[in-house]
Amino acid sequence: MSVDIGNRLRHVRLLNNLSQRELAKRAGVTNSTISLIESNSSNPSVGALKRILDGIPIGLAEFFAFEPDRPKKAFYRADELVEIGKGPISYRQIGDNLFGRSLQILKECYQPGADTGKVPLVHDGEEGGIVLSGRLEVTVDDERRVLGPGDAYYFESRRPHRFRCVGPVACEIISACTPPTF
Repeated sequence: MSVDIGNRLRHVRLLNNLSQRELAKRAGVTNSTISLIESNSSNPSVGALKRILDGIPIGLAEFFAFEPDRPKKAFYRADELVEIGKGPISYRQIGDNLFGRSLQILKECYQPGADTGKVPLVHDGEEGGIVLSGRLEVTVDDERRVLGPGDAYYFESRRPHRFRCVGPVACEIISACTPPTF
């Protein structure tokens, strides 16, 4: 069984009302270090994790023993979706905390020309989505397709992938990722 250190750290940090910047300052690390760990893009050594946890403060044993209450909420109004993106791509997530959850569901909106970047995304898990409106160019490995309303994609997230809105109108998608590694 693997431990989701990133979401666990984010949850404990937020429970203690700390920003990433404040925790980084207390722990003597960069903001990007905290961000990379919380997004599960970086796996800290035990020593590095201990220094970060000392900034909260919480011990290693308590950190790994901590189990949050599972959210009981089943329904979300449109205005309750949590924005986790910035810039020309909006990612609105169902639920404010994914710690302990197996699935992440997003309503994505790409402005015309918006792109996830030249460097392909690669992470653990599987993901899929359905285009609601607009046109989305999806590249997985060396295969590229332009998807329109009603078209869908589904692939292992370890395969290098990239998304780009093509055409003159915004593209909206409903997507899911398991485990929540986005």
